[in-house]
Amino acid sequence: FPEMLSNPKLVLVQGALNVVMKQNVTLSCLSESGSPPVRYTLFRHNQQVSALNRSDLTPALFPLTISSASDVGEYKCKAEYNISSGGKYSNSLNFTFIEPISKPVLSSPTSQAKKGQNVTLSCLSENGSLPITYLFFKGTQNISPQMTMQKREAAVIFLCIDSLSDFGTYKCKANNSFPNNTKYSNGFNFTLVEERSHSQPLIISLGLILLLLIIGFALAIPFFVIPLYKASE
Repeated sequence: FPEMLSNPKLVLVQGALNVVMKQNVTLSCLSESGSPPVRYTLFRHNQQVSALNRSDLTPALFPLTISSASDVGEYKCKAEYNISSGGKYSNSLNFTFIEPISKPVLSSPTSQAKKGQNVTLSCLSENGSLPITYLFFKGTQNISPQMTMQKREAAVIFLCIDSLSDFGTYKCKANNSFPNNTKYSNGFNFTLVEERSHSQPLIISLGLILLLLIIGFALAIPFFVIPLYKASE
């Protein structure tokens, strides 16, 4: 009688479980105890994908191409003797698609700031597989730690505009597990708002008073100056 089969182990030997479109992967299925020959069958969502017979204690290798959404999901394999009606099932492996991120958008509730004002910057990629990691820059200088977002929400930093040098160009970058897919945002600049001098309202008030005096003097000429001139004649 053949030795009892152990539950086979399903292992990924080529590629990754996070896959891109048309990626090649290879799965290995092996029962470490048993008497050959052994038949190995690979299933995806409980539907048979492929089957191989092994006459020795070597793994069955299943090369796959993940080319559509129907190719991702749960995979299992089954080991059985040809003479047996039963079999043992392996652990499961799940493939998931990863999508490239879109260009992140850098924004702020305000584009104008005074010296000493606190402002915020938000960075968001609206498309792409999560999690997404963000990093903020001013010019070429990194101004934040890496911020990894597990949900579709913006990364936010808080800044204080202390000096004129803080009015440079800000950018952010985003990336995820999709290979070679780092994207940079648009540039964002704050505009300096000049604070009014405390003396400006006083100057304006004095100017208005002077203007009113001139107008008043001009209006008084027909009533006071001309009669006095005529009386002196």
